[in-house]
Amino acid sequence: MNLSIAGMIANTSLGTISNEISILSRNVSNANTPGYSTRVAQTSTGAGGAAEVNGVARITNPALFKSQLQSTSGGAQASAVYDGLSAIAQLLTTDSDGNSSSPSSLIGKLSSALQSYDAAPSNPTAAAGAVTAAKDLANSLNQATTTVQDVRRNADQQIEDSVTNINSILSKFEQVNNAIVAGAGAKRDITDLLDQRDSLLTQLSSEIGITTVTRPNNDMMIFTDSGVTLFETAPRAVTFQRNPALTAGASGNAVYVDGVQVTGNSTFATSVHSGKLAGLTQLRDSIAPAYQNQLDEIARGLVSAFSESDQTGGGAPTLPGLFTYPGATSIPGAMVSGLAGQIQVNANADPSQGGDPTRLRDGGISDPGNPAYTYNTSGGALYTARIEQMISSLSATQSFDPAAGLNTNTSLTAFASASDGWLSAQKQQAHSADTYQSAMLNQSVQALSNAVGVNLDSQMAKMLELENSYQATAKLLASIDALYTTLFNAIRP
Repeated sequence: MNLSIAGMIANTSLGTISNEISILSRNVSNANTPGYSTRVAQTSTGAGGAAEVNGVARITNPALFKSQLQSTSGGAQASAVYDGLSAIAQLLTTDSDGNSSSPSSLIGKLSSALQSYDAAPSNPTAAAGAVTAAKDLANSLNQATTTVQDVRRNADQQIEDSVTNINSILSKFEQVNNAIVAGAGAKRDITDLLDQRDSLLTQLSSEIGITTVTRPNNDMMIFTDSGVTLFETAPRAVTFQRNPALTAGASGNAVYVDGVQVTGNSTFATSVHSGKLAGLTQLRDSIAPAYQNQLDEIARGLVSAFSESDQTGGGAPTLPGLFTYPGATSIPGAMVSGLAGQIQVNANADPSQGGDPTRLRDGGISDPGNPAYTYNTSGGALYTARIEQMISSLSATQSFDPAAGLNTNTSLTAFASASDGWLSAQKQQAHSADTYQSAMLNQSVQALSNAVGVNLDSQMAKMLELENSYQATAKLLASIDALYTTLFNAIRP
């Protein structure tokens, strides 16, 4: 090897080492940057035999990144469901005095109040106490309906916000993806752009479950986890119309991607399976309505259990008694959506509204003065048959709508207790799912970070190697320079 070739190799090596040191410095400075992937120099042997840096690449692990996206989607779905159920489950909370506002607990208190009145039927205070217990129960059902529908409306609002976020992310993704494709074609360093794109994919997966396909020049396509195209060269329009009048029995609207429905009935082939959208839709359209159905059936059961029937045999219709609702003219034979939000204590028995609470004992709450609904025909102050009848009605078997998802033939007391248990179980399942998904996400993030993130120890060790190589190459150049000097001095006349 002559001195010219040796000098050329040494010079090229110095440039290569400098480039590699620059890349290592870049890694070290971004060691704590979220989503940053370790850069590595792409080297090859040049025509003269020297090493050359041809570009910069990232360390990647597609399988682990896919796992992180899936964990992000699953975690967002579980979190949305758990947060909503936690708000509803506040209805079952017991205060410091051991009092609960759950329907089951308040039905028990009403039963106890009626038993106290049964023991002292001539005591007007006991009668008023039973009416107060009934009002507490009706108010609890009213509040429960308000809470459930607030959760549904809040979920509907969050769905709208999520759709806005999805469209914004897809718009940003288009810009970054176009820059990546152009940079890849021109063989420029696109590693920072690739990190940005991965960050956008992570944000998107939190909103909606996704899968991706990478094409030549690092061009990427995005699909929902149900296979609907979200992005191919350009983003697809994601649309949703919020329902501000979302009340009991009213359905929320679906989300569409380029006109294709992606939320709603889980049997749809195109319905998304994960992400915040899936969780919010499940909460709004399935879980909350199921509990509302149970509340409505409890309300219907109360109207039926405390109804008043014709005591004369004259064929007068059975009418709502202690519990009624606006416009009531009969006893509902089937579930009435939103009944729990309308149920109230009949004013004819409520002393705060000018009513007489002793009508609990005597009858006539539904139609005062009508003998058809008078139970205590003798007017005896110790009459208890009607009170005992109401107490028994709470444990008598009734028929409940299958849409409530509970036993269809059971007592009102047992149905309300089962409803409390159902809500508690739903919350516990959601909590377990949320905890599991959170752990899975943490593990997937850590695994990806370990695989592609910056390891400072290895980077510093590599830096030391490059510094040694740089010094050795510099010494080689110095030796070549000395040889040239000696040669020129030897041939100088």
